[in-house]
Amino acid sequence: MPSTPTPTPAGQSATPAGQSAAPGPGPAALVAAADDAVRICHDLLRIDTTNPGDGTGPGERAAAEYVAAELHAAGIAPTLLEAAPRRASVLTRIAGHDPSLPPLLVHGHLDAVPFDAADWTHHPLSGELADGCLWGRGAVDMKGTVSMVLALARHWARSGVRPRRDIVLAFLADEESTGDLGSRFVVAEHREWFEGCAEAISESGGFSITARPEAGPDTGRELRVYPVAVGERGTAWMRLTARGTAGHGSKQNPDNAVATLVHGLSRLASYRWPTSLTPPVAALVAGLERELGIRIDRSRLEEEAARLGQLGELFDCTVRDSANPTVLRAGGKVNVIPGQAYAEVDGRFLPGHREEFLEVVDRLLGPGITREFINCEDAVAADHEGPAFAAMADALRAEDERARPVPFVMSGGTDAKSFARLGIRSYGFAPLLLDPSLHYYGMFHGVDERVPAAGLGFGVRVLDRFLRTY
Repeated sequence: MPSTPTPTPAGQSATPAGQSAAPGPGPAALVAAADDAVRICHDLLRIDTTNPGDGTGPGERAAAEYVAAELHAAGIAPTLLEAAPRRASVLTRIAGHDPSLPPLLVHGHLDAVPFDAADWTHHPLSGELADGCLWGRGAVDMKGTVSMVLALARHWARSGVRPRRDIVLAFLADEESTGDLGSRFVVAEHREWFEGCAEAISESGGFSITARPEAGPDTGRELRVYPVAVGERGTAWMRLTARGTAGHGSKQNPDNAVATLVHGLSRLASYRWPTSLTPPVAALVAGLERELGIRIDRSRLEEEAARLGQLGELFDCTVRDSANPTVLRAGGKVNVIPGQAYAEVDGRFLPGHREEFLEVVDRLLGPGITREFINCEDAVAADHEGPAFAAMADALRAEDERARPVPFVMSGGTDAKSFARLGIRSYGFAPLLLDPSLHYYGMFHGVDERVPAAGLGFGVRVLDRFLRTY
């Protein structure tokens, strides 16, 4: 594997007019913080926090206790909260030097999705450092980011550095399910922690994608696109039920629940949802054209996404709604026609599309199939033209002169939806410098998930710059 690329420093980022940046730790302190992030990430990857979503996993308690101990050792007072046995989250607050500014929430989750260790090159609970990367389930999603934030907070505390505004840190359980035992729990039962917070940062943004412009002054020069998430599609997880007449498998049965269900699922799965460019996705497409000297045909977005590879993945799933069948259950014996059949569908919809999306789903399923929500949450959005996005872009460019920040919308969902209930707008900003050979999206919930150790150091520096100046 090629080594992780080294960014070219571009000096201190410009501070907005009328604002003064807090003095930060010197280079040696940030090197120590980067090393600390690697150590913490290794340790967290060795703690099993897999979350099957059915209550059978080990829970996040061990990881939460580890995070709390690391905070306490640096003189930061943690609060550990349990929504259910073994389902723990950690909250703390770091005082800034300008109390007139609203606090900023930095949230991340401690759980991870399950795995099959036989498929992995290195065991997913090893945290092994190999080929310059830390390997393990959750390395990208999102124990690497938790490690960067925790390491930075510890080094601020030890060196006396304070961010510009108060920072609320939330290390949460249950993000990989519904959030009922994590973000939804703290929002409902401990909302005083988030009083005054208007904005937040969390996962799935600020990572690098290496590209070479096709036109313009930078033609052929290696640049790095850094997508910063400014929203995510709405979520409609649905449970479908078809009811029919039970009977012997050898007889004709026009009221077969299994047949009714699979015909409806077939119509749903084969439907081609129309494309629609929301403002932030339109801004992404325009930004890619501007930064890379390319043209993207809005009338052929699917083909254009395929042509652009990893860059195309940034908009391929966010220009349309989607509904994917994921679970199917019916019957128990080959010669018995069951009276009921069940399926589960992962539905996602664009901002403002909820009612239209559900109407199409019902029409495609047809009569004889009822649906209920497992989880339904509206799409969320933040300002891609405001000062928060600008400050993130400045921090990226200050650490990498080849950085080209652009807004994008996540195809999936995060704890941002829970905090939106409090009026908090979340950005996906977990800065990470990646080797061009690493496919970021492919590692989410995938085999051989890993994060470059040097990339964690880059993220620590970018987060330090952003949180001290914004």
